[in-house]
Amino acid sequence: MAVNLATIESVTKVYGTRALLDGVSLGVSEGDRIGVVGRNGDGKTTLIRMLAKLEEPDGGRITHAGGVEMAVLTQHDSLDPKATIRHEVIADRADHEWLGDARIRDIIEGLFGGLDLPGFADGLDTVIGPLSGGERRRIALAKLLLGSPDLIVLDEPTNHLDVEGIAWLAKHLQNRRSALVCVTHDRWFLDQVCTRMWDVQHGSVHEYEGGYSDYVFARAERTRIEATEEQKRQNLARKELAWLRRGAPARTSKPRYRIEAANALIADVPEPRDKSELMKFANARLGRTVFELEGVTVKAGPKLLLENLTWQLGPGDRIGLLGVNGAGKTSLLRALRDAYASEGDVQPEAGVVKVGKTVRLAYLSQEVAELDPATRVLQAVEQVRSRVDLGKGREMSAGQLCEQFGFGKDKQWTPVGDLSGGERRRLQLLRLLMDEPNVLFLDEPTNDLDIETLNQLEDLLDGWPGSMVVISHDRFFIERTTDVTYALLGDRRMRMLPNGVDEYLDRRAAMAAAAAAAASASAGGSAGGSTGAAAPAAGGDAAAPALSGGDLRAAKKEMQKLERQIAKLDEQESKLHTQLAEHAADFSKVAELDGRLRAVRDEKEELEMSWLELAEQV
Repeated sequence: MAVNLATIESVTKVYGTRALLDGVSLGVSEGDRIGVVGRNGDGKTTLIRMLAKLEEPDGGRITHAGGVEMAVLTQHDSLDPKATIRHEVIADRADHEWLGDARIRDIIEGLFGGLDLPGFADGLDTVIGPLSGGERRRIALAKLLLGSPDLIVLDEPTNHLDVEGIAWLAKHLQNRRSALVCVTHDRWFLDQVCTRMWDVQHGSVHEYEGGYSDYVFARAERTRIEATEEQKRQNLARKELAWLRRGAPARTSKPRYRIEAANALIADVPEPRDKSELMKFANARLGRTVFELEGVTVKAGPKLLLENLTWQLGPGDRIGLLGVNGAGKTSLLRALRDAYASEGDVQPEAGVVKVGKTVRLAYLSQEVAELDPATRVLQAVEQVRSRVDLGKGREMSAGQLCEQFGFGKDKQWTPVGDLSGGERRRLQLLRLLMDEPNVLFLDEPTNDLDIETLNQLEDLLDGWPGSMVVISHDRFFIERTTDVTYALLGDRRMRMLPNGVDEYLDRRAAMAAAAAAAASASAGGSAGGSTGAAAPAAGGDAAAPALSGGDLRAAKKEMQKLERQIAKLDEQESKLHTQLAEHAADFSKVAELDGRLRAVRDEKEELEMSWLELAEQV
C-alpha cells in the first residue's frame, strides 16, 4: 500500500475579501504524479506553497509523513548570488568526480545543452549574480534534480526551457521514483508526466485521474452531466477534446480515456478549422504574394544566422518555427517586419524580401509593450478599434473580445498598471487582433498565459483567415495552431519538417550524436595528425559537388513548390479520412475512397522523395 507523504485537510486561504481556497482536502502518496491546472490568480501557486509549508493556511492544516524529504522549485530561487554554478549545483566537486557520475552528466547536458554549459561565459565557474531569471531557474532546477527527495514540487518548471529541454525533463521525471506535484501551463508536458490532475477553480480543487487528455475529457463530460451555465467553457473543452481525439494518435503514451464516450461528446463538434475555406478567404484578403525571400542573409550584430535563404510565406500559410536558441528565429521575423514597415526600403544584409501590397502585419514580440498604467483595459482596446471583423461573418465588439480573453465586465475597468504579467500579455495580444491584421507573427505567445486562456486563443486562431508564423516552445500550441513546421538548427539554413516537433527532436539528437562522435574522433586521431579534419561529413556531403548560385536558387524554389504540393496532398488525405468515416457503412463508397486515398499517398511519397533528393543537393 502506498505511503501518504503529505496531506491537506480542510484548508482555507483568504486574500482580502476573496477566499482563494475554501475547505480544500487533498493527499499526495508515494508514486503520485500530479499536475495542477487552473486560471492565473485562482490559487495554484498558493496551494503548492502551502503543501510545501512555505506558506501558512488561514484554516485547516498541512501534515507531512515523518522523515519525508521534499524538494521545491518556486518562482523565486534562493541561490547565493556570489556563488558559482559549480558551487550551487555540484558542491565544488572536482571534474573527475562528477564527470564519472552518469546521472549528473545527464542532468547537466539535459538542462544546459552540454557539459561545458554553452551560453554561460565561464561555464560552471560562472558567477550567479549577474545571470537572468531564466538562467537562474535552470540552475535551481538542476540543483533540485541532483538530490533524491521523496516528493518533488515544481512551479512552472518548463519556463525558459526550449523544446529539447522540455522533452528531456519529461523523460527524466518519468524515470524518477519520487512523487511529483507540478504546476505548469505546458499541456504536452502534463500528458507525458502526470497520472492525476488537480483543477483549481473558484476556491475548490477538483481531482481527475489520468494526464491532461484524460482531464479534458472528464471535465467536458462533467460539465455536460451537471448542465452548468458556463456554456462557453463547455464548448471550448469539447472543441479541445475534438482536437485531441482527431489529432496525432501518439499524443499520449496509451489511449486511456473511453473512446466511445469521447466520440459521443464530440459528435457535433466541427473540425478545429476548415482549411479550404480559410485558404479561399486568405487569398481574397492577401492576393498571391505575402512575403517572398530570395538569397536572404540575416545577421544579429556580427553573427551570421541565416545565409542565402530562399523561402516564401503564402496566403493562408500557418507556419510553426522551431530552433535552437540563437539560431535566428526572432531575427528572421524582425527582418520581415522591417521590410514591411519600410515598404521594402529596408532590406537584410544580402538578398531581397518582397512584401505583398495588401499585407497588414501584426507582430507580437516577447517584450510586453508598455501602456499608460492609468488607462483602463477596455479603453486600451478601444484605442485600437471598437469592433473587429473575424471573418466569415463573425464580428465582435471590444468588450466581447475582452471577455473572450478573460477580461470580464469588472476587469475591463481595471487600470493597466494593476494587471499581472500574464494579463498584460493577454491585453497585448488582444490589441494586436483588434487592428484586423491579415498576417500574424507570434513570438512566444504562450508566455504567462494559463491553460484556459490558451484554449480561448487557439479557438480564436482556428477561424482566423490569414497567414501566420508562430515561434513557441509549447509544442501543443504549435501542433494545435499551425499546419507546417520549419526549423533553424543553427547551421544557417531553414528546413521543412514533415513530421513536426518529433522530427525536430530526432534531428537535434542526431546532430548531438554526430558532434560527440566527431569530438571523439578528433581526440582519438590527434596523435596521428589531421585525420579528424580530413574526415568527410556524414552521408558524404563534404565530397558532393557544390551547386552554382543559379542552380542553388532554382533547387530551393523547386523545394518550395514541392512543399506546397505536399501540403495540398496532406489536406486531400485529411478530407478522404473524414469521408471514409462518414461512409463507413457504404462498402462501394469506402472502396472508391480507399483507392483515391492510396493514389494520394503514392503521389505524396513521390513528391517527398523528390524533395529529399533536392535537399541533399542543396
